[in-house]
Amino acid sequence: MQLQPGKKLYFASDFHLGIPSGTPSAHREKRIVEWLDKAATDAQVIFLMGDVFDFWFEYKKVIPKGYTRLLGKLAELSDSGIELHYFTGNHDMWVFTYFTEEMNMVMHRAVYEFTCNGKHFHIGHGDGLGEGDHGYKFIKKVFANPLCQFMFRWVHPDLGVGLADYLSRRSRRKTGKLDEVFLGEEKERLIGYCNRQVKHKATDYFIFGHRHLLIDYAIGENSRYINLGDWFKGGHYAEFNGTTLELKSII
Repeated sequence: MQLQPGKKLYFASDFHLGIPSGTPSAHREKRIVEWLDKAATDAQVIFLMGDVFDFWFEYKKVIPKGYTRLLGKLAELSDSGIELHYFTGNHDMWVFTYFTEEMNMVMHRAVYEFTCNGKHFHIGHGDGLGEGDHGYKFIKKVFANPLCQFMFRWVHPDLGVGLADYLSRRSRRKTGKLDEVFLGEEKERLIGYCNRQVKHKATDYFIFGHRHLLIDYAIGENSRYINLGDWFKGGHYAEFNGTTLELKSII
C-alpha cells in the first residue's frame, strides 16, 4: 500500500454502540460521525478495529435496529472512494456479509499485516491473542461455530438481543476495573504477543483494540504497540501520515 500525497490512514476501535442505553449511545454515535466527517477530508483508508457495536447479529433479512447515522456515513465514505476495513471483535463477531455487500467494506476475522510507505503494520481487534485466556478462546470457538449461529438465528431478535445485552453487562461488571489499569509487561497479553511476533518478523506498528485502555508501548528498539482504547470512556484514534503514527483525541 502506498499513500497518495496528502492522504492518511485512520484507526479506531471499540465504539460499543448500544450501551449503556439509547441516549448516551446516540450521543456517542454523533461524535463518531463528526470524527468520520473530519477524517474524510484526507483519509485514504479507515480501519474500524472491532466492537463497533456492543452486539450485532445479522439475520438473513434483518439487521439490528438503530445506528442509522453511522451506517449512512459509512456508505457515503465508501461511495466517495475511501477504502474501509472492518475487523470483527468479540462483541460483533456475528457481522457477516452486510457491510461488504452494502458498503464494499473489506472484512477481517483475524490479524492483518500490510506494509504502507515502507512501514510494516500488524493489526487486529486483539481478542484471543497471546497466551492464556483459555475460557474466552473456547467460548469464541463456540460462537464461531456455524451450527451455533444457525440455532441462534432461530431465536426471536427481541429475545436474542436481550440475552446478549444481559451477558455483555455481566461481563463488563467483572472486567470493568481491569480495563482501567495497566497490568505491566508480564501480565498484558498483547504485549507478550507483540514481543513474540517481533522475534520472527520486523514490525513497526502493532495496533489493537479490545483492551479498552489507551496504550503506547515500545516493543524492542524499533516497534510500538498501540492500543486504541474505547469511545465510551474517551475518544481516541491513530493517524498515520506516511511517515509517523500518532495517537490523537477527538476532544
